[in-house]
Amino acid sequence: MILGSVLNPVNSTVIAVALIPIGAAFGAPPSETAWLVSALYLATAIGQPVVGRLIDLFGPRRLFLIGAVLVGAAGIIGMLAPGLGVLIGARVLLGFGTCAGYPAAMSLLRREADRTGNDSPGGVLTLLAVANQTIAVIGPALGGLLIGAGGWRTTFALNIPLAAAALVLGALRLPKTSHTLPGGRKGAVARLDLPGIGLFAAMLVTLLLFLMNLSVESLYLLAMSVLAAVAFARRELHVDEPFIDLRVLGGNAPLLATYGRSLVAYIVSYAFLYGFTQWAEEGRGLSASEAGLVQLPMFALAIVVSTLTGRRKGVRGKLVVGAVGQIVACVLLLSLHGNSPVWMLFAVALLFGVPQGLNSLALQNSLYRQADPERMGASSGLLRTSAYMGSMVASAASARAFGQHAGTGGMHELAWVMTGAAVLYLLSTVVDRSLYSLTA
Repeated sequence: MILGSVLNPVNSTVIAVALIPIGAAFGAPPSETAWLVSALYLATAIGQPVVGRLIDLFGPRRLFLIGAVLVGAAGIIGMLAPGLGVLIGARVLLGFGTCAGYPAAMSLLRREADRTGNDSPGGVLTLLAVANQTIAVIGPALGGLLIGAGGWRTTFALNIPLAAAALVLGALRLPKTSHTLPGGRKGAVARLDLPGIGLFAAMLVTLLLFLMNLSVESLYLLAMSVLAAVAFARRELHVDEPFIDLRVLGGNAPLLATYGRSLVAYIVSYAFLYGFTQWAEEGRGLSASEAGLVQLPMFALAIVVSTLTGRRKGVRGKLVVGAVGQIVACVLLLSLHGNSPVWMLFAVALLFGVPQGLNSLALQNSLYRQADPERMGASSGLLRTSAYMGSMVASAASARAFGQHAGTGGMHELAWVMTGAAVLYLLSTVVDRSLYSLTA
């Protein structure tokens, strides 16, 4: 469960320090290498609820194993990619391959709780959160070391042994489940709601294309996204087996609020991860390995915070402190410049560790208590989808702020976007009365 759930964050954080070397290798500016980030998260944002729904229908084991195969294939393609386009394709494949880990883990937890009657997952949920943050700790530093030892291609080759380990462990340890669906294979296809999936994908793809090229000329993409969203909602409200049950989801306002908080929280988190790292390399002049090491304080403190608070009941206090921490850290980004001493960079990264440790755990625990147990896989996928939509906004904001060069001015522009998202996160938490009674 842990290995599967960390395949996505390890690829998220390793690539952060590889963007500049990849751009140098292919002659691509930050506005183009940003697609290496967006492509993975677009694929994952679409794939997470799809795979989550498949897990609800067929069980987690087979989807987990298929995902591991895709991750290994993506590692091989990325290691041999002749150009940026193929590399982006490998990241798309990685996105789909890493979709199964987290919803499979959450589904297994829910099923085990139902089987044993012991619905006290706080320790395991904390372990999952800490494991993801541990990988995030290792990711930037490991990426820097791998690039120093064998170039940026080694950051893709890393997926080959990880996928092999996931395949072996998944085959040996994940429980086999038998799912007999009414109508056989045709019934399974009908329950997947392929038209709904297609409209959902169209909505996200056109939205990302608009965000990556904000201009009056691109407004048609936003219009297409809105039309796809309307068509998607209309279909899901009238089909017997919807891909995403909007009727149930619409009646669960606390869960919708959790998805919204996840989106704005991860705009801040991913904008810092990618934007700050690129600025540290180009604007501040650090090497890839040094930029990776600067990220260590954030993730290390996040692990400590998650471990200390993981078993405490209630999530509202964690969300409020996490939101305030984000606001303070974002404001401090505005004080950095090209000649800032390295200790200041470490200090800002360290401060970001507090909300990083609180937010991911509190959002995960919120979902576990708010979601329908019968749709835990799909609901967990949507939580990740909301986070990846935040990452897509962050990636688009970074591309627009930096343009051809990741300079200090662009980093300050990005910091203002992050501050606005952090304030929205705080307001959405303070006004949500349902959080008062939520325990985890």
